[in-house]
Amino acid sequence: MQLFILRFRPRKVAHAYTSVWQEEGSPLLVYSKAQATALQEELDVYFPQRFIVALAMRYGKPAIHDVMDGFRQQHCRHLLIIPMFPQYSATTTASVFDEVTRILKSWRLLPQLHMLMNYHDRPSYIDALAMSIEAGWQKNGRGQQLLMSFHGLPQRYHRAGDPYYCECMKTARLLADRLGLKDAAWQAVFQSRFGREPWLQPYLNETISMLPASGVHSVDVVCPGFAADCLETLEEVAEHNRDLFMNAGGEKFQYIPALNAQSGHIKMLVDIVENETRNWMAELERYNDPEQMDKRQRRAVEPGAEE
Repeated sequence: MQLFILRFRPRKVAHAYTSVWQEEGSPLLVYSKAQATALQEELDVYFPQRFIVALAMRYGKPAIHDVMDGFRQQHCRHLLIIPMFPQYSATTTASVFDEVTRILKSWRLLPQLHMLMNYHDRPSYIDALAMSIEAGWQKNGRGQQLLMSFHGLPQRYHRAGDPYYCECMKTARLLADRLGLKDAAWQAVFQSRFGREPWLQPYLNETISMLPASGVHSVDVVCPGFAADCLETLEEVAEHNRDLFMNAGGEKFQYIPALNAQSGHIKMLVDIVENETRNWMAELERYNDPEQMDKRQRRAVEPGAEE
């Protein structure tokens, strides 16, 4: 999808990137690097010298192939793949899995592998989102309505069995409950639609343009499906859809940033790592136990191997 956009809409995308580009580079890469660094630092506190955290991009650099090759050279025996897509879709999460397994086909010695499918309903994820929204309200005030905007997807994927829509709606319901919002105070919407075929609805741009006429003159927008801010959040939502809302008669628009490297987000990632690798760590402790190492060495020399 990203390659399609860049190929067929180069002028529009180039202009959009200009408005959100940071001194260190693209927002997605900057925030993703900050996440990886913060996660490594936090894991080192709780599990010293146990984990190597590396950022890999499905499209772009650092490429998944290069990062995994680095792991192979370091003789890593266990790999945990965390696609930074809270809600699973065949177009995103599964694409990462496809690339990882394609690369592993050329490996002679395979590591123990675990790939996280989703985290759309994990309590620590919902808490991190809620704390971020509440911080925005405390700093800038609270709008009449909260829009939870997720990246769109053609409806045919949903009809074919892709669980993305259902997981987005579950995230939205859990978040609304966590914030104590009444039904009239929030909506789940979908953005980034292009092409002529119908995508998941309601559409963000249409919804936000109609709010002032319905009496909603202040709105907050959060994008729970984006782990890091990028072109789609900073330009499409925070700029373009803000203009749509204000031009339609809106008075106050607040974009609540993605979780990026916020402490609540990093804590959530630590929880994921700890939970998903619990058996690995127990195995590693047994493997590195001096008594067990001595037993392995004795067994190795019994058939006649040299020490």
